[in-house]
Parts: sequence; structure tokens; C-alpha cells
Amino acid sequence: MGFTESLQPDAEPIWDAIHEHPMVQGIGDGSLDESRFRHWVRQDYVYLIEYSRVFAYGAAGSPSLDRMGTFAELLSETVSTEMDLHRSYAADFGISETELENTDPSPTTRAYTDFLVRTAATEEFGELVAALLPCMWGFNETGRRLAAEGLPDHEGYAEWIKTYSGEEFTELAEWCKELMDEVAADAGDARRDRYREAFVTSARYEYLFWDAAWNEEGWPV
Repeated sequence: MGFTESLQPDAEPIWDAIHEHPMVQGIGDGSLDESRFRHWVRQDYVYLIEYSRVFAYGAAGSPSLDRMGTFAELLSETVSTEMDLHRSYAADFGISETELENTDPSPTTRAYTDFLVRTAATEEFGELVAALLPCMWGFNETGRRLAAEGLPDHEGYAEWIKTYSGEEFTELAEWCKELMDEVAADAGDARRDRYREAFVTSARYEYLFWDAAWNEEGWPV
């Protein structure tokens, strides 16, 4: 059994909770209030900036030239392409580039990205991969589940589902799973336990990120 397969009992209840969350269900059936989705788009922009830093650490800490190249490519694609696409997507929902750039991270966004960057900066390569995995795996799982239920009439939400259920993002999620399996295959039980802990923590933050958008979370004081 590969390591990611062994993570299924930990992952599945979290993926279920995400899929059943009213934020995700509202995307799936097209009924979600756009103010909540705009909150998610703005916070996801902040998240992507910090996510890019994790790719940079991944490139620096990669144990092989091949993996270094892959992380460098992911960093370049995110900064040069994904961020532009996100700006364009945000504009479709009436969010200007200035508004994106001036978005303050919510408490959940701050906590999640701080966890990711700290893990990338202070822990070994395997924990970095484990912390990255829930974003790719979880979004792909959510997109595929919603796609299987049928696309909504809402064009923007349908596009979101198609993006994260599509072949390109599925391949990215599978790549990260395979990398996790490769790294864990050479690790002892203690290291694998740390990988599992990092994975579960990130997966829980994935749920909280959705919940924060649903509540349009901000700082209370």
C-alpha cells in the first residue's frame, strides 16, 4: 500500500465535510451568494502568494535536480500564469486588481499560510510535500465530486468546477500524490507519522478556509 493510500482514512472524512459544506454545495448548485465567493477569491489570491513561497522552498530543498526543476516550474507557473488567471477570474466577479492586492488575510488565511511557510522553511522536504498535498488533492476531489453531480447554470461556478475537476489539475494532484509516495517509501515510521500529521493539519485548514469564506471572516478587533 502506498503512503497516500494509507492516508485515505484520514482524508476521506475531511473531503466529505468539505463537499457537504454549504459553501461548496452552493457552488455546486449555483445558489451561493456571490459576496461569499468574492471573499473566497480575494483570500485565495493572498493564499496563492504564500503558496508560491512554499514552491520556492521546495525547489531549494529538493533532493534531486529533477524535483528541483519541477518545483521551480510550479513556482514560475503560479507567479507568472496562475496569478494572471486569478486576476482575470476575479475581474469576472467585479474584483479589481487593486482590491486583490490590498486584501488583508483573514485569521484563517494567516494561520494556514503561516503553517505552510513555517513547515517549508523549518522541516524536511517530505513534510513540505505532505503539507502541500491537501490543497491539490482536496480541490481535485471537490471539483470531481461536484462535476459528477452536474454543472450549475451559474457560469462562474461552473468554470470553477471544470478547472479543478479537469485533466490538467487532476494530473497535478496525481503528481503530488506520487511524489508523496516516493518520499515516504524511503522514510521510517517516525518520519511517516510526521508526514501524516502535516497532511491532516493542512487538510483541516482546507476545510476551515471554506468555512471562513462562508462566514466572510475578518478580524474581530
